[in-house]
Amino acid sequence: MSANTHTLNLWGVLSESKRIINAHSRHFLALSVLFLLPLSFSLIIYPTLQTTIFESGFTFSRPGNTHLSFSFVAGLPDDPTRIQTQTQLPTDARFLLVPLVYTLFAVLLSILAIATITYSTFHGFYGRPVKLVSSIRSHLLSFFPLVSTFLVSNAIVGLITLLFAFVLAFVVQGLQFLGIELGYDSNYFVGLVICFGIVLVLVLIGLQVNWSLAYVIVVVESKWGYEPLRRSAYLVKGMKLVALSVLLFFGILISLLVGGCSSFLITLGEANGGWTSFGVIFQMVVCSGFATLLMLQNLAANVVLYMYCKAYHGELAFEIAEEFAREYVCLPFDNEKVPHVVCVVQD
Repeated sequence: MSANTHTLNLWGVLSESKRIINAHSRHFLALSVLFLLPLSFSLIIYPTLQTTIFESGFTFSRPGNTHLSFSFVAGLPDDPTRIQTQTQLPTDARFLLVPLVYTLFAVLLSILAIATITYSTFHGFYGRPVKLVSSIRSHLLSFFPLVSTFLVSNAIVGLITLLFAFVLAFVVQGLQFLGIELGYDSNYFVGLVICFGIVLVLVLIGLQVNWSLAYVIVVVESKWGYEPLRRSAYLVKGMKLVALSVLLFFGILISLLVGGCSSFLITLGEANGGWTSFGVIFQMVVCSGFATLLMLQNLAANVVLYMYCKAYHGELAFEIAEEFAREYVCLPFDNEKVPHVVCVVQD
């Protein structure tokens, strides 16, 4: 039996999550193809697809000479024998409908990915066998609790954003009452908005750090609603720097990859013959693959961070003793099913 030391930092989280994924590579590959690959692919092509939809028209025909169009009417306008009826879909409706449908699609895939990959990583951490059917079945139990936690967390974020907006409006009105002119195009107003925006972003980042483990807690501890958020804030205490580093590491990498590929997609398509060109297809496949790997590593890292936080608060020792009472009383960082004794230490 060998010994390893895992440090409570970003590198320790990444190395352990990578070990778990490599130990069950086919299993995690199947889950990634089912849930993460469609999500990453849609994130990359959605901006281009949305622009194409809004710039082009949708035309539907019905029998006879009547022609219905959402954005234009085909045919000759001076033809007296042709009856034309134009039904124009409001632009505002299109701007709301398309993002709404895509948001529901992305949230659904995200919840399914979180439920299955979190379940598999948690059992992989203990060295238990992970099966595809069991992982997929797990989302049936975790789906609605995850949805409830998602709604509660986003409601809180929305309320905080509205509060900042009201405070900003109150400050502007107060300054104007004191005789300070603040036009919407003035430098003072822009500077004030930027300052409020920076503070709001910092507050939201702090919330996300506190809630880093919320979805893991939903799947592992069967909690839902506000309770996982409160439980996550407790576990993250003393580990906020590690949680922040994990959040920023994956957030920045995924954002740069998806945003960069999306921004160049239209230009590359126009330069190489449209969506069917080899260059566009190759770019989408490569970017989607890398984004999928990053998302998988991110979900696994959150589970490992959860276990580290429990160890930091002294909650893991009893569970380890129960889990390995018949075999080994040790942390289950096993390499190719060979048990290790692992000391979790801080820098």
